[in-house]
Amino acid sequence: MSAGTRPGDRAAPPRSPWQRLYGAAHAWRRRRAATRARRLPRPVVSVGNLHWGGTGKTPLVAAIAAHLRDGGQRVAILSRGYRGSAREPLLVSRGEGPLVPPRIAGDEPAELAGLLPGVAVAVGRSRHAAGELALVALDPPPDLFLLDDGFSHVALARDLDLLALPAADPLGGGRLPPGGRLREPLASSRHAAALLLTGAGATPEAAAEIAAALAPHGFAGPGFAAPTICGPARTTEGEPLAPGAPVVLVAGIAAPERVVAAARAQGLEIREALLFRDHHRYGARDRRRIERAFAAAGAHHLVTTGKDLGKLQAILDLPLALLPVVARPDPALWPWLAARLAEIRR
Repeated sequence: MSAGTRPGDRAAPPRSPWQRLYGAAHAWRRRRAATRARRLPRPVVSVGNLHWGGTGKTPLVAAIAAHLRDGGQRVAILSRGYRGSAREPLLVSRGEGPLVPPRIAGDEPAELAGLLPGVAVAVGRSRHAAGELALVALDPPPDLFLLDDGFSHVALARDLDLLALPAADPLGGGRLPPGGRLREPLASSRHAAALLLTGAGATPEAAAEIAAALAPHGFAGPGFAAPTICGPARTTEGEPLAPGAPVVLVAGIAAPERVVAAARAQGLEIREALLFRDHHRYGARDRRRIERAFAAAGAHHLVTTGKDLGKLQAILDLPLALLPVVARPDPALWPWLAARLAEIRR
């Protein structure tokens, strides 16, 4: 068993009536969607997860989008725009940076728009409507749609489902709420064409082991490692921060302790860490708190994540630095993905 796998993760079938009811409801929802899901006239590749909370989907989406873009494909990312204020389908980027701020677009779409020149981003509560908008508004139109956080969004038909699982908690204890960490039962993995093991502990061997562990639940695809790492901290102008640099760290993500650990591993001197809930909306009170902490700490930079950077830039006049989180998928993923896309287009 790999280091990131917990003993209880191998198999924990739903036992309580609530677990069975919740699992049956998900199965019915997917069966119903099979006949009602709307389809776009371009291939749709979904990247999503079974877990609640962060599994490294955004860096993974960015890595896949960049690979496809660099291979000559026109990619448009479709997202719900969680916590964004947009009520109608909205084009967040034409491939030249974000057109609207995170408070309108949502955190992840705005972050992806800033990370991916040459890749369009559209949001909408209806991802089908967002895709239709992209087809009309972009010239030339996209060749392919990448559906961010789309595994459970069964209202849009997809041609390929990629399932992200965190190496630290790959099977989520095997249980649904209220006693578990899964948003869908492990049996839903049968709908995925491949799994991608994310996080610092992701290895090809561990990915293959988790794929085998899911086989009794109906999963029949390969497992690929897609480790996520923190790149070197850098200023917004691109200058690296030297080891020993005094900083204040601010993060509002699902697992901020990982960012703190990564910053320390790079030798940064964290004089204070201000940690907020995932998708935190920074307001005037937060601004005052951060400014006071920065002044008291005698810090040179305020270090934050890609998810928080745009929101903090909107309210602060402080020297900001980014601690980028990037995914490094196993090279074996790319020929497999190319073959599947060629099959879909045929």
